[in-house]
Amino acid sequence: MKYKDLFIDFDDTLYDTHGNAVIALGETFDLFHLERYFSHPQVFYDAYWWANIDLWGRYSKGEITRDYLIVERFRRPLSEGQGLEVTEALCLEMSDRFLDFCATKPGVVDGAHELMDYLKGRGYRMHMTSNGFHEVQYKKLSACGLGDYFDTIILSEDAGENKPSPRYFDYAFKMAGAVRETTLMIGDNLQTDILGALNAGIDALLFNRWSVDVGESPLAPTFVVDHLRDIMGIL
Repeated sequence: MKYKDLFIDFDDTLYDTHGNAVIALGETFDLFHLERYFSHPQVFYDAYWWANIDLWGRYSKGEITRDYLIVERFRRPLSEGQGLEVTEALCLEMSDRFLDFCATKPGVVDGAHELMDYLKGRGYRMHMTSNGFHEVQYKKLSACGLGDYFDTIILSEDAGENKPSPRYFDYAFKMAGAVRETTLMIGDNLQTDILGALNAGIDALLFNRWSVDVGESPLAPTFVVDHLRDIMGIL
């Protein structure tokens, strides 16, 4: 067995972050009675997702702070409303409620529990590697029942660096007690997970959940799968 340690991304690799967030966003919209300011909920939802994708991309590169992301990802969509005074306090309150809703959702990506059972049975040491916020990730782990599979939880806030920074991976190796030659990174994000790992000297498996064009990547993933269960045929 070539690999001994697996660095595994959490959000949208195992935990259905997008699907759970869609539900939580609807709950947030209703809680704050945003129907008073938007002609249709979809106007708010679309603006939120555009902002969220942009801001998380910039956050992973270290271009913006966590605090800026938290406020801005709600300031932008709320600014699309009519007659709503958008304050920082409102954005922060909405973020808190949204994250509370998110953290209670148990939804996982299809095949997640089956894969983790298999990998555990094969004797791999598994380490959760995530850019997610500290106070939210542990709640989500508890909600979805995946926490006990991991030997180590490695969060960017603890590392002081985000994936794809090589310094994040240096910290991950220190915390996991792993070495590059026998470690494999598994994740859904071509930039933060796969290119980050490859640039840090680690083999990388892309769970191509979003059907990205791998041919456009400057570095080729070591493995590519379309479904989590396909990983069992590799490991």
